[in-house]
Amino acid sequence: MADTVLQIDSLVTRFGRNQVHDGVSLRIGRGEVVALIGGSGTGKSVLLKEAIGLLRPTAGRIELLGQDVGRADEAQMNALRRRFGMLFQDGALFSSLSAAENIAVPFREHTHLADALIAPLVGFKLSLVGLAPDTGSRMPAQLSGGMRKRVALARALALEPEVLFLDEPTSGLDPIGARAFDRLIRALADSLGLTVLLVTHDLDTLLSIIDRAVALAHGKVIADGPVPTVAASDDPWLKAYFAARAPPGGPHGT
Repeated sequence: MADTVLQIDSLVTRFGRNQVHDGVSLRIGRGEVVALIGGSGTGKSVLLKEAIGLLRPTAGRIELLGQDVGRADEAQMNALRRRFGMLFQDGALFSSLSAAENIAVPFREHTHLADALIAPLVGFKLSLVGLAPDTGSRMPAQLSGGMRKRVALARALALEPEVLFLDEPTSGLDPIGARAFDRLIRALADSLGLTVLLVTHDLDTLLSIIDRAVALAHGKVIADGPVPTVAASDDPWLKAYFAARAPPGGPHGT
């Protein structure tokens, strides 16, 4: 694959006697929006955390933006962290910091910018995710679920990353909010040239904004390709997944 951004080869992950991954391999090219799908416990979120160096696999190799994650030292990982953004499942905002202060965290940790320069950048990131400037003064507890997700996304985009990792980005949102968040992700990916890898159970997300789906089961990749190709798989879990909410005319409608 030309211009590979993320390459995972023969990944094995064990927690005690529990084997989560048993030879997972996948590649993601620049500019793709890719979804990781699979049943609970198939290691989707674990794979995301391994890709960004938060967890170490038992065996195998992960290369992100040309950097071997498993061999990277602290300085190399800090440099790599400036090039990707991560949105955790619950947003993971600091409850004691305002929305603006949350978004400012990457600037304070990874740059030497003065406060006078950080403030307008935070305002720009708020506008980028569709939030009003006065949102920045509010605490996370004062925000709706959708607004908290957008603040977390603004923080993930703070340093203008090349790659964006999203763990269940629409979980906990109502259907209208979830679809609005989907449209935002797709618009940002297209306008900023982002490569996106997201974990999702949301079939509507999969059918609306995803270029490629990678399905995990039994510790392995059981399907990898455009959504219609994966939807046509004979795997029982995939058949049940796509049939669960298929509109008239098949998994993608008419």
